[in-house]
Amino acid sequence: MSTLLVPYYEHPSARPAEWEAILAAAPRLYGVVLNPASGPGDRSDAAFAEVAGRLKAAGVRLLGYADTDYGRRAATDVVRDLTRHRDWYGTDGAFLDQVPAGPEQFEHYQRLAVAAWGVGCGTLVLNHGTAPHPCYARIADVLVTFEGTWASYQALPDQPWPGGGGVRLCHLVYGVPPGADPEGLARERGAAVHCAVPGTGDHPWGTLPYTLHNPENAP
Repeated sequence: MSTLLVPYYEHPSARPAEWEAILAAAPRLYGVVLNPASGPGDRSDAAFAEVAGRLKAAGVRLLGYADTDYGRRAATDVVRDLTRHRDWYGTDGAFLDQVPAGPEQFEHYQRLAVAAWGVGCGTLVLNHGTAPHPCYARIADVLVTFEGTWASYQALPDQPWPGGGGVRLCHLVYGVPPGADPEGLARERGAAVHCAVPGTGDHPWGTLPYTLHNPENAP
């Protein structure tokens, strides 16, 4: 089962071995989030285009990163990012970051979802970072209901998802020490998709899950 969603925010020319590890893990990946420059940037990046092409050839779902700033960013700017991701890197989905959890902004994100579908995003991932109102399950394929440190993840009380439908839940965990079992905890908490990395600080997503560096430890 493909369970790993990998948001890896490093340039392929600076971290070629890590990108090769991601490619080698293709059968186990739910998808890879492409984020060349806090979005697609102002122009196509040849190195990202090359690795994106290889990932796509390996059957990996490609998700273009777009910051929505909790509904404050103009929808036209978000859709422009998604269109650039599609045109430059062949993405077939979207990873919308900084999505609010309350229902007040749902109509805005419903319109964004329709626009994303219109530019070819067959998969829509919404990163709330916490459990959102169930209404968001109506438009998303994956809801990120946790993003935070391993310590806070361990301390998080069990919160059964109240929503229905076919939406998958995803947990993104960083600051994970060697020997921990974040994958097992994610499964126990109902997350069909996950990513757990050792990175800390302001840029934890510049590191890969231990299982990609050590395939023999993969579940």
